[in-house]
Amino acid sequence: MPSKQSDASALAPLLDGSSAGELIPELVRHGLQQLIELEVAAVLAADRHERSEERPGYRNGYRPRVLTTQVGDIDLQVQAFLSRPLEGQGYAYLYLDATYLHGRLGRAMQVCSRAVVVAMGVNADGRRELLGLRVGDSESEPFWSQFLGSL
Repeated sequence: MPSKQSDASALAPLLDGSSAGELIPELVRHGLQQLIELEVAAVLAADRHERSEERPGYRNGYRPRVLTTQVGDIDLQVQAFLSRPLEGQGYAYLYLDATYLHGRLGRAMQVCSRAVVVAMGVNADGRRELLGLRVGDSESEPFWSQFLGSL
């Protein structure tokens, strides 16, 4: 379920008219984020931080998403997943893998091949857990070192 606290205070500075160009994109971003929250809550049959036996899955966190619209790019957030602490969890196995995917990049939306690296851990209970994911230009040693260091 979307956050129960009012987000009006976050939008209030945009309502004074001095930043009219920022109001519409922020309202769209806020509305889309609320729709995403409602959809996730419906799929999981539980609100954020709610625990129940009927719950079919779990939220894994957030990461930034950019939605390109006619009014400009709008950032949607998934940062908690990427910055969650992993120390003290204890993983029996760690799997590292990479693949290359084609995607559009930059303002010109040029198609290019990008490396996608993934770290997957298996905990003591035998459950797999996605530990991290990063996209880069290649599978170079510095890229892997930075990715592993970020975990």
